[in-house]
Amino acid sequence: MTSKDAAVKPAEPNRRDILYVATGVAAAGAVAGVAWPLIAQMNPDASTLALASTEVDLSAIPEGQIVTVKWRGKPVFIRHRTPAEIKAAEDVPLSELPDPEPDAKRVQKPQWLVIVGVCTHLGCIPTGKEGEYNGWFCPCHGSVYDLSGRIRSGPAPTNLEVPPYAFIAENKIKIG
Repeated sequence: MTSKDAAVKPAEPNRRDILYVATGVAAAGAVAGVAWPLIAQMNPDASTLALASTEVDLSAIPEGQIVTVKWRGKPVFIRHRTPAEIKAAEDVPLSELPDPEPDAKRVQKPQWLVIVGVCTHLGCIPTGKEGEYNGWFCPCHGSVYDLSGRIRSGPAPTNLEVPPYAFIAENKIKIG
């Protein structure tokens, strides 16, 4: 029998091989033990998760009033619009708007406007029921928004953001 014909026998495991495997398993366990807390600390804390969504009772908001609630650390304006305000928002020609968006696309029920109260220019907080259109006015740089939160004049590039929200009852919404 020649060496070419002989079948290659696998080497028998010895103590050194077992030590290599055991050392590798221990090292992998140590790396996992160190990595676990580092990865876990990147999860949001309980206070952040609590702010992920908020429920608002709309029955306490009289017609014509604006209420500010906090959602994800940002102010959210909820405006109970009057029929005159709804008509004024709906009658605006889209050709007059720098960021054209119909009022119907920005609201789920015409009497309730829900928008994030952060100016889209530099992140200031606009004040309500001010400006030429009785909407919002950003005193920092002069952006003016209308009754639907749409930019009408000033340096802001886009309309005020509409957050994700849903009516969970006739007079109750869930934001987020």
